Amino acid sequence: MQHAFSRLAQGVGGNRPQTLEELLAGAALLLPMLDVIPNAAIFIKDVQARYVLANRTLVQRCGLKDLRPLLGKTSAQVFPAQLGPGYTEQDRKVLEEGFVLEDQLELHLYGSREPGWCLTHKQPLYNRDGEIIGLAGISVDLQSASETHPAFERLAAVDEHIRANFNRRVTLGELTRIAGISVAQLERYCKRVFHLTPRQMIQKVRLEHAHRLLHTDLPITEVALQCGYTDHSAFTRQFKASTGFTPRQYRQATGH
Repeated sequence: MQHAFSRLAQGVGGNRPQTLEELLAGAALLLPMLDVIPNAAIFIKDVQARYVLANRTLVQRCGLKDLRPLLGKTSAQVFPAQLGPGYTEQDRKVLEEGFVLEDQLELHLYGSREPGWCLTHKQPLYNRDGEIIGLAGISVDLQSASETHPAFERLAAVDEHIRANFNRRVTLGELTRIAGISVAQLERYCKRVFHLTPRQMIQKVRLEHAHRLLHTDLPITEVALQCGYTDHSAFTRQFKASTGFTPRQYRQATGH
């Protein structure tokens, strides 16, 4: 899905629009189709990181009934304080540096305000002169594991091992031994079954645990250690990449 949207963002046949308005005129025709995709938030933003187009899934995720209140606002203005500013900071990097974000594992708050995970893709939109005129993005909800895959039982054992040992360094070597397959097969099968790479699986379990511990009074250095990070700065970097906040900022935003 994200590859098709990427081609749309670049312009059909490589014919880039000169202005964002030109691009929106074409993209708006596809909005009814984008609206029926339930597990993906799809959007376009201008150079000020403000929404100019979004599908129904994103509108609902923001707790709104229709698109109009969302238009002209940044993520920081519409998402909860724990997450919104981080999304906007991410947008600035795309818009100012031409950064392309691919398969970024991120924590989201869904309609029930329960945390959930998605894989986010963002890329700059260029006009014919090579100038950035906006960005396009898609955040795909992390789907449940594909239990029908022939390798599911082997990979379930891998997942169980990660969940039991995430508080220490988990190597690809030990995961391949558990699954009885090569590294290349492990990477490929994990993407098919869990929709994540093995490293993303480890990261997800660690960050889920960190999310829980940051709602307690445990010192942040201890949170990092309990989540398998011997390097406090590495924990801070990965947590911020996932949520847009440092662990300390996240704790403050949630009132702990």
